[in-house]
Amino acid sequence: MSVFDTVRTVLAVREYKAKEVPADVVRRIVEAARLTASSINGQPWHFIIVEERDMLKKLGSLARTGPYIAQAGLAVVVAIEDTKYAESDASRAIQSMILTAWDEGVGSNWVGFYGLEQVKAPLGIPDELQVIAIIPFGYPTRDLGAGKKKRKPLSEVVSKGKYGTPFQ
Repeated sequence: MSVFDTVRTVLAVREYKAKEVPADVVRRIVEAARLTASSINGQPWHFIIVEERDMLKKLGSLARTGPYIAQAGLAVVVAIEDTKYAESDASRAIQSMILTAWDEGVGSNWVGFYGLEQVKAPLGIPDELQVIAIIPFGYPTRDLGAGKKKRKPLSEVVSKGKYGTPFQ
């Protein structure tokens, strides 16, 4: 799939088949995160791959907005350092993982945006790191519409040259 088609068709997935994600696909997903550009090459992140079913269930119970983590084939917990650009850099890495997974037929969704301190102890995450997100990954249980999204028209969100000048 082209990069544009991946971006055009990716959708949030919250229901997963009971099917493992192959190790080579997991490696590509986290390699995409590792290779993502970061401000001044700081790489202020750490990614914890969780595949054990009991821990996935625990994460699903701890993440208020993501109980469906429990059914995922795996989850990647994203922890960041306390630096000026960490949030932005980690967000870019998360998007790289989501798009790489989608290209492999694996769905995902961003769970949480901070407020995940309770997952640190069970995963042994040091106090000096902050958990920004949990990203569950798995094969979607149903077809998701191949990119049919509700988005504002380009004319409402893009200007040319200066704000308010229509882009056509």
